[in-house]
Amino acid sequence: MKKILWLVIAFAVLGTYGECSTTSYDQYGVKTGSYNTNSNGTVVQYDRYGQKTGSYQKTSSGYNSYDKYGIKTGSYKTTGNTTVEYDRYGQKTGSFKTNTDGTVTHYDRYGQKTGSYKTDSSGRTTEYDRYGKKVGSFKN
Repeated sequence: MKKILWLVIAFAVLGTYGECSTTSYDQYGVKTGSYNTNSNGTVVQYDRYGQKTGSYQKTSSGYNSYDKYGIKTGSYKTTGNTTVEYDRYGQKTGSFKTNTDGTVTHYDRYGQKTGSYKTDSSGRTTEYDRYGKKVGSFKN
């Protein structure tokens, strides 16, 4: 779910179009990584030790993802309340749907729910697995 968590953070942070930083935590409150956004729409992901692990760049149709070496690993395109994710070859790998209450639900390529994210009034987003068990959180 870390890739999914990263994507949700990227969309949440990129929507601000400003420089900011986000830290993610596991279900025990231990730091798992951080994310820095700059004003041109690039989000850089770091592991818990501060080593770069990847990045996301805003495009005219959505976002492209890159590994730590700058090699494209996938893309994301949004229409309405649904974002579809693709691998580097353009094959659909899953989708995200934002519900009216703000909950973001992730589905695999076959339409099976794999997890969800809920944001509270303080801005903390909690990540849940497909069964509703808390697996992590982050705060913008």
